[in-house]
Amino acid sequence: MLATLISAGTQTLFSSYSKCLCVCLFLISSLSASGATVNVDTGGRPVHDYLPKNINYNPDIPTPESVLGMQIGEWHVRHDQLVRYMRVLAEASDRISLEVTGRTHENRELLLLKITASDNQPRLASLQQAHLDRLATGKQPQSTDPLIIYMGYSIHGNEPSGANASLVIAYYLAAAQGEDIAALLNNNVVLLDPSFNPDGLSRFAQWANMHKGKQLVADSHHREHDEGWPSGRTNHYWFDLNRDWLLLTHPESRARIKQFHQWRPHVLTDFHEMSTDSTYFFQPGVRSRKNPMTPDGNVTLTEAMAQYHAKALDSKGELYFTEEGFDDFYVGKGSTYPDVHGSIGILFEQASSRGHLQESINGELAFADTIANQVSTSLSTFEGALANKPAILDYQSRFIKETRKQANDDDQAGYLLAIPKDSGRFSALIDLLNQHQVVFNLVTRDISIDDTKYIANNAIYVPLSQPQYRLVKSLFSTQTSFENNTFYDVSSWNIALAFNVQYTGVSHRQANSIKTAANNQWDAATYHTPLADNAYAYAFDWTDYYAPALLQALLEAGVKARSSESGFTAQTANGSRKAFPPGSIIIPAGPSRMGQAQNLAHLVQENAQHLGIQVHAITSGLTPSGNDLGSRSIAPITPPNVLLVGGKGTSEYEVGEMWHYFDTRVGLPTTIVEQRNLLTALTNKYSHIIFPSGRFILSENTKQQLIAWVEQGGVLIGQKSALRYFAQNEWLNISVVKRGEIDSHFDEEGLTYADRSAHAAQKLVAGSAYIAQIDNSHPLFYGYQSDTLAMFKTSNMVIDNHYSVFSTPARYTNAPLASGFSADAMVDLIAQTPAVVTKKRGKGVVIGFVDNTQFRGYWYATNKMLSNAIYQSHFIRY
Repeated sequence: MLATLISAGTQTLFSSYSKCLCVCLFLISSLSASGATVNVDTGGRPVHDYLPKNINYNPDIPTPESVLGMQIGEWHVRHDQLVRYMRVLAEASDRISLEVTGRTHENRELLLLKITASDNQPRLASLQQAHLDRLATGKQPQSTDPLIIYMGYSIHGNEPSGANASLVIAYYLAAAQGEDIAALLNNNVVLLDPSFNPDGLSRFAQWANMHKGKQLVADSHHREHDEGWPSGRTNHYWFDLNRDWLLLTHPESRARIKQFHQWRPHVLTDFHEMSTDSTYFFQPGVRSRKNPMTPDGNVTLTEAMAQYHAKALDSKGELYFTEEGFDDFYVGKGSTYPDVHGSIGILFEQASSRGHLQESINGELAFADTIANQVSTSLSTFEGALANKPAILDYQSRFIKETRKQANDDDQAGYLLAIPKDSGRFSALIDLLNQHQVVFNLVTRDISIDDTKYIANNAIYVPLSQPQYRLVKSLFSTQTSFENNTFYDVSSWNIALAFNVQYTGVSHRQANSIKTAANNQWDAATYHTPLADNAYAYAFDWTDYYAPALLQALLEAGVKARSSESGFTAQTANGSRKAFPPGSIIIPAGPSRMGQAQNLAHLVQENAQHLGIQVHAITSGLTPSGNDLGSRSIAPITPPNVLLVGGKGTSEYEVGEMWHYFDTRVGLPTTIVEQRNLLTALTNKYSHIIFPSGRFILSENTKQQLIAWVEQGGVLIGQKSALRYFAQNEWLNISVVKRGEIDSHFDEEGLTYADRSAHAAQKLVAGSAYIAQIDNSHPLFYGYQSDTLAMFKTSNMVIDNHYSVFSTPARYTNAPLASGFSADAMVDLIAQTPAVVTKKRGKGVVIGFVDNTQFRGYWYATNKMLSNAIYQSHFIRY
């Protein structure tokens, strides 16, 4: 009976469902037949809507929408789409020649479009060379000489309005007809770099496009506007490329700087975005915050060109501001590097839609609107440059002459740099100087300056009397007092401190005694002597920058290696005795039960030659002095397995810097795990776990498992703000000075509300170099020869000074500030406090670095501290 009722009910239900389904299908069919659809909000505009209306355009030049199948601003353009359009444009227009200047880490092409009148294209090379010749001689330019205008877009990938605007500008330059475009292209050259950061641009385009619906969502809480980790701002290794113009850590920057010096443009633009609730910014910035090597005439011309940007934005009723917020002090930024080379660098900042449409205090901000403003100021750059052409040409000529005069009037004549035993690190310094076209010479006779001896063929001299005088002064600056103490970025980038190289400023009188070779070359030593097959062991010391890379390569090849806790002297195959300092690597040749790799001598020599490191063949395990090679103080090295904590809440910059160091300079594969997944990843297969700066929220279970992992033999490493978390959880028994205590050292008496920003800036450490006293008998400082080291400090975190010398192998000196700005009160707080802290926990160890050991891939001085924490940490016993 029950089954019959259910069956009847089911049939009735199914019958009703079928009738409803038929009705729905009929309605859908009727709607389709009548052509009714849901409205779609594309958000894009055709290219001509972004451009002036009173201009004719060559119909034979394809528009972006005809090639890409979308209007500009409808979708975020990917880099491959950008490249495709630029190539089509170059093929269609005789005004454009396109060059691939390099490739990114992700193998994307870096493009430069050289745009000028068709008649000029065959003689571009001669125009370029004539311009460089005028710069070299300081010859007064003629009014007919061309302006070189370098248009650069979107160095931050998630600031995409610039790169999308480059589509419009490229089309305009190729297709526009009339007097204005003729005036621009007949007598000038435009260099167009459509995307400074292709990898980041593509990452952000994917994010924004994957969240776009048929209806644009302006709600700022929408996921489209809350970008995931890591952001598209950065490049492949999560570096900020706008800080890399000087440091040249990445291929994008190296390719760009090469082009910059091959063209030496008169004007260079740098298009960015800022917070959504902002308006529009264009330079000049804060005059008192420019780099002292930038002439006042640069700011004056920037002000003159600003009138045209203002006129363009006024005509649209757009809000904007100048002369606040942004500075031009750090010469490694896109708007500042040109300034110390006689170019006029101009920064533009557009409020960001961070997607396709977003609410703001100024109303809903559409992506197309952000692109339109970047197009307007691109066009006003052309207009302003042409209107001020005589003054700009004259300025670059005067810049050359004034630079020569400044060099001649300078009290210093140059800088002597001692070549360290670490040829890998010094080679990197030399490479950087060469890329920036800095002249230097090899010292050929011993000389003593201020009680420091520089040895012939082991020192270089960088004279100030050279075209790169201003850049060299900046590179060696030890300035600690500034007219304006507010910095948008760092306040020091002293190259000798960054590379841990002994150097001395030289007076003109002292320079007369320096003898040099007339060339710009220094070659690292090469080692080709074959290693004996029958050696008892092979060994190399830990001094060279690439010693960790050699060790890692050998470990991966199955070689069994050991490191020495103390120094020793060994008898080598060539009959001499060789002293090996602590941290040196020993590779026993046998016996076979040790499982040593086959063809050992060849394997070691091949890898050593590739990295430029000398390896010695040792004839006996009995050493003339120090521990014998079978000593318990010469311990086996286990191949490391490193986990780097990343993900939301952590600093993508610091994670990227560590990843970049391990990946490109050590050759160590590194596992990056988001902090929310740490517990599931936490196994004993990892030997080291690293916490960068960040905000950490770990469960109690995760924390318990983590410390248990340490006590079983793991090495836990924290950097900068991670040490606060380590202290809170008592993983390190340290006391971090509270912000209130720092505040108490800065007197507010006599200040007004208007002083609040300047007062807050006093409490910051503005990217400065601090000198620490280091214990190079400690495993974390194996390979360092001096007992002092320049640390790069970017935070005001201070650790209380009450710890054992055995657990604090690095402490800031009594007067630690070497270069850059820090208020006296901050310097006093930091003086004599720990820079590095260690703590033994069970069989493992916890290590804390107060500063960034890998800052922007530039601060070579401290890089090895992290390698020591990986490869030498088994010797830390306190």
